[in-house]
Amino acid sequence: MKVCALISGGKDSCFNMMKAVEHGHEIVVLANLCPQDAKEQELDSFCFQTVGHNAVHAIAEAMELPLVRRQFSGVAVVKELHYATPTVDDEVEDLYELLLQVKREYPQVEAVSCGAILSTYQRLRVESVCSRLQFKSLAYMWQRDQVDLLNNMVECQLDAILIKVASHGINPTQHLGKSIIELRSHFLSLREKYGFQPCGEGGEYETFTLDCPLFTSKIVVDESTIVITDERSEVGHLLLSKYHLEKKEAKENNTGGKFS
Repeated sequence: MKVCALISGGKDSCFNMMKAVEHGHEIVVLANLCPQDAKEQELDSFCFQTVGHNAVHAIAEAMELPLVRRQFSGVAVVKELHYATPTVDDEVEDLYELLLQVKREYPQVEAVSCGAILSTYQRLRVESVCSRLQFKSLAYMWQRDQVDLLNNMVECQLDAILIKVASHGINPTQHLGKSIIELRSHFLSLREKYGFQPCGEGGEYETFTLDCPLFTSKIVVDESTIVITDERSEVGHLLLSKYHLEKKEAKENNTGGKFS
């Protein structure tokens, strides 16, 4: 099937794209929801990562694919688990409008790739929108063991750096900008000590993907700034202010291989 991939910039959306390709599908377009204010990095969204939104276009360039974007407010009007009725001003309707635009501009698209792992709230909303637009929802990571999943991401050479931290055991000055490859053993240690969720499904951290086998170019960060949003709880994010793409050798592109 021809697939539209929902991307935030993070590891989960990119790894789910890899799984879609492994299952024989073709990614033809990327889609992203971004803040209305370009200077604002993080919205209080129940569903969507916005930290790093200013660099999401680099992922589309790295994959040589078109990117459809829509601004949204990040407001959840319906906060119950299920989202059954279209509701004015809810962020889910922004997702609907985003994918409606994709349907109009890329009528060959039949399915949507979504990086949901553990959040039933998120998965049900994506599935609701897909049902309304007659898309299939592809969520290959759903309910997978997080240790196995993190190990799989690392083994498949998915290079993603921490772009937000908000958990005991990790802090902005020490861990922002570090890759999941570097931090895998630390995450597993925190899991044993505190019940830390290795893939960040408890909101512990968020990532931005610099490279994966689907990219024809690597994203290289030239300048970044650590922004502390809560000093008492050591919450902060990384602003990617300058970056460039480096073309990969043909042998580095491995879109036809197995990823698990």
